[in-house]
Amino acid sequence: MALKSTIFKAELQIADVDRGYYRDHALTVARHPSETDERMMVRLLAFAHNARDDLTLCKGLSDADEPDLWARDLTGAVACWIEVGQPDERRVLRACGRAERVRIYVYGGSGAQQWWQQMAGRLARAGNLTVIRLPVAGTRALAQLAQRNMRLQVTIQEGQLMVTAEDGAPVVIEPEFLMMAP
Repeated sequence: MALKSTIFKAELQIADVDRGYYRDHALTVARHPSETDERMMVRLLAFAHNARDDLTLCKGLSDADEPDLWARDLTGAVACWIEVGQPDERRVLRACGRAERVRIYVYGGSGAQQWWQQMAGRLARAGNLTVIRLPVAGTRALAQLAQRNMRLQVTIQEGQLMVTAEDGAPVVIEPEFLMMAP
C-alpha cells in the first residue's frame, strides 16, 4: 500500500520590505512521504521570498513535470518556476526554456556546494536562472518550526529573511546568490 502525503496548513504573514510586498497567505502543503520537514520548510521559505498573488505550491515530488512552486500569467505561460534542492541539469535547462524566470533554492551544506561546483559551468548559459544557496544551520532551524498547523511571520529586509513562529525565537537566514539573472 502506498503512503499518502501528510497535509500541513500554513498561515504566512509576509512583510517584504525590499519589494514593498505585505500580504497574508493561507497555504495547504502536501508533504510527500519521502519529503523531510527541512525541504518542506524551504518550499515555504521560497514561497515567502517570491510571494505574489499568482504564485502557487505545486505537487513537487509527486509530479516530475511540475516544479515545487510556480506562477503562471493570464495566458497560462509560466512566469516563474521555482525548484528546491539539487535538480539535474536537464531539468533546470528545460525549466529555463519554459519559464520567463527560474529560481533554484539549494540547501544541505557540503552536498549543496558539491552540486553547485558540478553545475555552475553547465548552467552558465541560462540567462533567466537565479541560484540561491541557503545556510544549513538556517534550514535545519526552519525544520524545527514545522507543525501540522503553522502561523509564521516572515520579514524580508536588506536581503535577510527572518521567520518567526507564534511561540519561538526567530530564525534568521541570509541567502547567498550563487548565480543571478539580470
